[in-house]
Amino acid sequence: MQSQPMHSQQDNDPDAFSYAFVEQDEEDDYLKGGDGNVDMDHIHMQQMQLQMDQLSSTLMGNLDLEDDFEGGHGMDNIPVQLPSHACAYCGLHDPASVVKCVSTDKWFCNSRGNTSGSHIVQHLVRSKNKEVSLHPDSPLGETILECYNCGCRNAFLLGFIPAKQDSVVVLLCRDPCLQMNALKDMSWDMTQWLPLIDDRSFLPWLVKVPTEHEQLRTRQITSSQIAKLEEDHPQATLEDLDRPGVDDEPNSVQEHYDDGYQYQNIFGPLVKMESDHDKKMKESQTQDNVFVRWDIGLNKKKNAIFTSNRPDADFRLVPGDEIRLRLGGGSAMVYGKDWEGTGHVLRLDESEVTLEMRNSHVPVEITDGYYVDFVWKATSFDRMQSAMKTFAVDDTSLTGYLYHKLLGHEVEMQTFRTKGHAATGLSVPGLPELNPSQLLAVKGVLQQPLSLIQGPPGTGKVSAVSTLRPFDTHTVTSASIVYHLVKQNNGQVLVTAPSNIAVDHLTEKIASTGLKVVRLAAKSREAVTSIVEHLTLHTMIKSLVSPDKADLRKLMQLKEDQGELSSQDEKRFKSLKRNAEREILQAADVICTTCVGAGDPRLSNFRFRQVLIDEATQATEPECLIPIVQGAKHVVMVGDHMQLGPVVMNKKAAKAGLNQSLFDRLIRLQHRPFRLRVQYRMHPCLSEFPSNMFYEGTTRPTCVWANYY
Repeated sequence: MQSQPMHSQQDNDPDAFSYAFVEQDEEDDYLKGGDGNVDMDHIHMQQMQLQMDQLSSTLMGNLDLEDDFEGGHGMDNIPVQLPSHACAYCGLHDPASVVKCVSTDKWFCNSRGNTSGSHIVQHLVRSKNKEVSLHPDSPLGETILECYNCGCRNAFLLGFIPAKQDSVVVLLCRDPCLQMNALKDMSWDMTQWLPLIDDRSFLPWLVKVPTEHEQLRTRQITSSQIAKLEEDHPQATLEDLDRPGVDDEPNSVQEHYDDGYQYQNIFGPLVKMESDHDKKMKESQTQDNVFVRWDIGLNKKKNAIFTSNRPDADFRLVPGDEIRLRLGGGSAMVYGKDWEGTGHVLRLDESEVTLEMRNSHVPVEITDGYYVDFVWKATSFDRMQSAMKTFAVDDTSLTGYLYHKLLGHEVEMQTFRTKGHAATGLSVPGLPELNPSQLLAVKGVLQQPLSLIQGPPGTGKVSAVSTLRPFDTHTVTSASIVYHLVKQNNGQVLVTAPSNIAVDHLTEKIASTGLKVVRLAAKSREAVTSIVEHLTLHTMIKSLVSPDKADLRKLMQLKEDQGELSSQDEKRFKSLKRNAEREILQAADVICTTCVGAGDPRLSNFRFRQVLIDEATQATEPECLIPIVQGAKHVVMVGDHMQLGPVVMNKKAAKAGLNQSLFDRLIRLQHRPFRLRVQYRMHPCLSEFPSNMFYEGTTRPTCVWANYY
């Protein structure tokens, strides 16, 4: 910290005293009785209380209420022009009573008003921020509150300890410094530690609590207004909430749409709302003072392993997510400079996260004091918006029949004539025989441009019972459909699902039929182990042995050994790799990826006339649209609208209908699905209730249960 004294009273006042920031190396001299200057982390408590009382009296004595206010109470009782440090909720602007949120750069007071917690604490909790700074004109001066030992700035972890021999305090974080007894060699009684935030407000000796008289002269705000400001309109002011149109509900989804433009105009804002919410949630999950242990993976890359304590239900971490590590506070000083690096989540083991770092230069000698930032990516939402735009403006993105069916228009039914193996039989090599309802579904979808398959739990919409092991399930219905679609000789088949696990299982079973299958994974997930690793595009690239790929193999090996290539070699490497990827994809019968992955630039020049979407009821409608607008002529969706639908975190977007799947809307439009009826998974006693309650008693247990007794 810079040494910068700040006097609260006249220098010649015998009762005046100063607070100053002192360098870390001055601490020993200070503890021995130095010059009387006090670090922010070491505060003379008795003198400070005296100064707080004097400052409060001075401010109240000099306050000309008639000059500053127009009279009365409530919303109109605020100055015409509030200072920049005024509380964003109530307008109170006493420097001793306000605190700045470092992340949002907004000021809030330590007053509760009509709410259960102080305004600053309410803001920190709702915005999921933790770092705060005091006002330059406050008794303690401008400073960011941080742990004296490790530099942790999480206000909810910070507390203070009074010294045994002197009337000073030290700020110390609860975890890990207090737990580790970090100051055991100094004159601090660790058992006296108390939090800076108590009963949902900062301690009054640190941030002054406004008097009742001061609070009466401020703008009154309710908890519901605070919720709207923080959750729905974080960039707005309280005055903005009263303006027409600010709090309007978005347009709800419909069953019928006039055209693709109306469709885009309704779904576009909902996707934007969900995107903004997801961004806010992801970026607010920063962890500080994290302990990291370092390891070296089999690919010689550095792995960072740490524990993620994220109880927030809105937060979801999955393999492939990008995370940023950075040094902060005292750890950065130990390292000698600031450092940050990014990596992708390699695996998750309960709360333990393994992160594969991109850069090889990491401070492996330092294990604590790290910040963990969860990096938000707009890729999935951008691809949804792009798909809706394509749906509206590109006549070649799908057939006219599908276009009008998806909009809910009445169109004349079309059918396809089956050919090839499907015209004579429906058995598939490598798969068990299908039951009657599965056979009916497979035969039906091959003849219709748009088909739905409803599979109640355990009926084999993507699973059926093996003849060898009654309780092993295998992906056969969807795999059988894909096999026969390929044999129709109408081009490649694009197979998608909203989750990577579902795509991997489909890929595995489709490959068992003898078809040429490629699993296209996001580049961020290429380091994540998969059950179909040998079928992934990035693994196939590494396995190329043809003579014309010698240069590519050489550059791949060089990059793996050195970690990076020269700019010229990198340019050539990308060109060779792009060509090889295109060759592999073009040679495939089936390409499997997630719904969002269908918008991958590596597929931009491909047109897929045949598309199958598994778990379609767990994807939002714009998400399902991504694979469909790749040139679809024949679409099959598999799912069960009676089970849980898509996960939408933004409440307004969900209420407006974004949590309704395309599958569900088509059911509402009287598009009749093929229902799978034989239940393989549950005991007959367990399956009877859901069959009668949700499926009109149409599902029945398989006879394999007879062999169980």
